[in-house]
Amino acid sequence: MRSPVLPLTWHLTRSSGRRGLQSHLLSAAAAAAGALILLTLLSAHLGSGTRADRTAWRTPDAVSAAQATAIQTLGTTYVNHRPVTVVSLAQLPNRPDTPAPPGLDRFPAPGRTYLSPALANLMDRLPAGQLANRFPAKTDYGTLGEAGLGAPEELVAVVGRTPDDPAITRAPEGDALNTLAARARVSGFTGTKPSMFTSFDQQAAVLGGALLVVPVIVLASAAGRLGVARREQRLAALRLAGATPRQILAMTGVESAAVGLAGGLLGAVAYTLLLPVLTWVPYGIGTWYGELWVGLPWLLAVVAAVAVLTSVSAVSTLRGVARSPLGVAQQADPRRTRLIRLVLFVAIGLYVTVTAHGGGLSTGQSLALIVLVYGAFWMLGPWVVDMLGRLLSRFARRPATLLAARRLSDDPRGAWRTVSGLVLAGLVAGFFTVGQVGIGGYDCPGQVAVRADHGKPRELAVQARELLAKARVKASVETASADVWDGILSGSKGVVVHVRGGQEQIDTATTALSSLSPGNLPFTEDYVNAEGDITTRVIGEMGLAVLALGFLVAAASAGLTAAATVLDRRRVYGLLRLAGTPLKVLDRARMRETALPLVVLAGGTTATGIYAGMKVNEMFHMETDSSGAVRLALCVALGAATMFAALAGSRPLLRKVTAERAQDPD
Repeated sequence: MRSPVLPLTWHLTRSSGRRGLQSHLLSAAAAAAGALILLTLLSAHLGSGTRADRTAWRTPDAVSAAQATAIQTLGTTYVNHRPVTVVSLAQLPNRPDTPAPPGLDRFPAPGRTYLSPALANLMDRLPAGQLANRFPAKTDYGTLGEAGLGAPEELVAVVGRTPDDPAITRAPEGDALNTLAARARVSGFTGTKPSMFTSFDQQAAVLGGALLVVPVIVLASAAGRLGVARREQRLAALRLAGATPRQILAMTGVESAAVGLAGGLLGAVAYTLLLPVLTWVPYGIGTWYGELWVGLPWLLAVVAAVAVLTSVSAVSTLRGVARSPLGVAQQADPRRTRLIRLVLFVAIGLYVTVTAHGGGLSTGQSLALIVLVYGAFWMLGPWVVDMLGRLLSRFARRPATLLAARRLSDDPRGAWRTVSGLVLAGLVAGFFTVGQVGIGGYDCPGQVAVRADHGKPRELAVQARELLAKARVKASVETASADVWDGILSGSKGVVVHVRGGQEQIDTATTALSSLSPGNLPFTEDYVNAEGDITTRVIGEMGLAVLALGFLVAAASAGLTAAATVLDRRRVYGLLRLAGTPLKVLDRARMRETALPLVVLAGGTTATGIYAGMKVNEMFHMETDSSGAVRLALCVALGAATMFAALAGSRPLLRKVTAERAQDPD
């Protein structure tokens, strides 16, 4: 016998009318927004890994002397606080030809220099004494192609040299404390260690994804809960008419999966159309080439995941229909929450506090704790809303407040879903506006240093004065010994130049000293503080992106849920209007129903985020910046304005629903 589930589901969907279509459209919009943001997060994660892999060829993997065909060195210099990666290559005599490095069609001949397009453009704009004179060739530069670059803005030079060139033989081999320099014998360009400037991008993307994945999943699963009241009434009637629980669940799953699939496909199409725009969003070392395309398998996987989330979320709301269809039909389910939520929240909070205080956590453990904190607040939210509604109903003195309190206690889970996006975003806002993640570095303004690994510092100091005088740079020169660890040379012997003037004078001095100690490029505080600066910048960029997307998720969740709630409660709103309740009172009650739990819960999560940010500052021995309070206030104001603007968007729908002067608006 043919199953009646599919024909009956299709019939009920078609006969649901304009209101049913509106609920389906809202559900599809929620699923589309969730799919779009999930794909954006996934593209940042995968794209960062691909971009890092494209820079790994510059850090050579050493081979034995018998296998080597060339010598490769890596050096880093800075201009106007921007890093310039310099790769020097020398073909060994009487050895097979070395393959061309990525981005070039041939191995560079001695004296030949190749530049990335961004570096070539910068050299055209700056005087030769600030940048161009650092390289052996002054004209006829080649171009380093896209395959050898991580981003269009990256500054990279590839220089061909002879094996006995001092720039090759005297170059430092690098170590764990100096990852911006390296030298090794190579037979190709299959390096496995990405550039420092791209190595942390993917980890920061994972951190941002962990902070956003729970709110986004909540938004995607909310698609299955929109219009829940109408669905419960309809299915409760079918259950009373003889439908089995399995048929009820199957009908709900099929209908919600179809809506979720349509919304997921819409989100995937939107992601595909927005790809050209996303490539212009800077992150880490710059904008993107084509790394943000996740590929068709991942695209379909996200769409399927959104459809499954929507279906599971919808089915999970129908336990009451299967258990007590008569109670649902009579709207007798108070939807109370249990005290166990508070007990579990306290237990999780204690566990996270003790675990985080111990320190030494891996990246996976840290991400697990973040998700656990999110889950704890998500579990506690409905209980707090329920308690808040009961408390307010006892002390309410105004009709709007009393209506809001009764709605909070009658449906705490629905009220929580409306504010959950901004409540969870408050945790992120509190952390990133107060926390200052980074590594403390050296404070060496105006200093340019040159190591003297193969020379005498006093002789180099004399030469440095001559070169600086020739370049018309006003500076004082001093030597440093190997037993001094608190300066810019940090335990290396060499020369330290104190430049008088701005950044242009520092860049000119760096260029003038490039030939002072072959193989040892001059460096400034940007070089010695590179790791900390990169970490701080990337996490700051990711924090800004997480805040922006978090508020976007919150606004989408609030707006869609508020509109769906109006449709679900149109019978109640219509009866209240018929009883003489002004529309203004209904709208105020709706706003207070959102504002009251928002103040209590968002305040708690924001305080938690502030506490976590302060603990991070203590971990890195950094003082909490008072300007963080201003940023936090702006974030809170922006989030609240976004939330209430989204709620106001459903006000015309409320007016239209309550204008239907019938006892049963259905």
